[in-house]
Amino acid sequence: MRIRTWLFIAFLVVPIVEIVLFLYVGNWIGIWPTIATVVVTAALGSFFVSKQGRLTWQSIMTKINRGEVPTASVVHGAMILVAGALLLTPGFLTDLVGFALLVPGVREAIRQWFFRRRDSGWVIVE
Repeated sequence: MRIRTWLFIAFLVVPIVEIVLFLYVGNWIGIWPTIATVVVTAALGSFFVSKQGRLTWQSIMTKINRGEVPTASVVHGAMILVAGALLLTPGFLTDLVGFALLVPGVREAIRQWFFRRRDSGWVIVE
C-alpha cells in the first residue's frame, strides 16, 4: 500500500478512535477527571520527553566527539520527537503510543524492525 493511503487511513481513523475513547472514558469516570487525565498525561509526557531528549542529545554529542556515527541515537531522537508530538496531542490512543515510544526497548525494537525491512529490500516510502 502506498504511503498516502496509510496516511489517509491514519488521519481518518485516529480522530474517530480518540473521540470514541473520550466518550467512553468520560462516561466511565466523568468529564472533569477525563480532562484532568489529558492534562496530566501532557505534563508528564513533556517532562519525560525533555529528559530523554537531553540524554539522547548528550549521547549524540559524545559519539560525535569520539568520531563515531550516532545513527541509532539519531533514530531514537526522532522517535522521542514523535513521542512528544503524540503526547501533546489530546487523546488516549496517542498518549499510549507516545508513552510506548519513550521506552528505550520499544524504540530499539522499532529501529531494528525498520532496518531489517530496509536490508531485505522492502520499500518503506514511495
